[in-house]
Amino acid sequence: MRAILTYHSIDESGSPISCHPDAFDRHVRWLASGRVEVVPLDTLVGLPDTADAVALTFDDAFVNFAGEAEPRLRAAGLPSTLFVVSDRAGRTNAWQGAADPGIPVLPLLDWPELRRLTGHDVSLGAHSCTHRDLTTLSPPEIEDEVLGSAATIERETGMRPTAFAYPYGHVDLRTAAVVGRAFRHACTADFRVLGAEADLRLLPRLDAYYFQSPGRLDAWGTRAFETFVTRRRRLRYVRGRALAVARRLRVSLTGGL
Repeated sequence: MRAILTYHSIDESGSPISCHPDAFDRHVRWLASGRVEVVPLDTLVGLPDTADAVALTFDDAFVNFAGEAEPRLRAAGLPSTLFVVSDRAGRTNAWQGAADPGIPVLPLLDWPELRRLTGHDVSLGAHSCTHRDLTTLSPPEIEDEVLGSAATIERETGMRPTAFAYPYGHVDLRTAAVVGRAFRHACTADFRVLGAEADLRLLPRLDAYYFQSPGRLDAWGTRAFETFVTRRRRLRYVRGRALAVARRLRVSLTGGL
């Protein structure tokens, strides 16, 4: 079984983007135990479907990645991919001037720190320029967000990112087409493991927020693990559909403003 495990912030707030440090410690110990092979994202997508492997990704590039996550990962010899919102580096995740509902406002890593991390088995990926929902943008705006993020990361670090993560996990055919021209692969928020038929522009990920309970991640590969992933995916799908309807209604009532 192959899967991409995704984190955002390592903190004690309990928010939907947070993984508690104690839970993260348990994850690192289990991942370093040899139960599964932990490989870079580039490597994972090239492995056969029969491989037992996982890749670790972190969205948004919070300061606490450098303080909480990276030292633990480095000590355990575990590689990771850090998705950077290029135009927000050194600022906060109040993306459009205000925090997303239920999400704490947290500082983001600046470019000197991001450059330092690339020497510690951390690969930088792109997470757009400003973390806007790409599916709500015009074609020129999508290109600016996608291509601009890759150009900025290359300019600041000297390395062209090969991976992209869609903000909020939202993607449509227009967005995937632009991303496919600029990146080898891209990650969604589709909650499932990788299959043999995986579209490299639409890679699914398992959100670590749902694996914080003791024993949840350790059940990897069991029937209980598969059942949990299936049920959680269905719940996320229903919730996502409801949010999409609410978003379209809001746009309709405001005239798209």
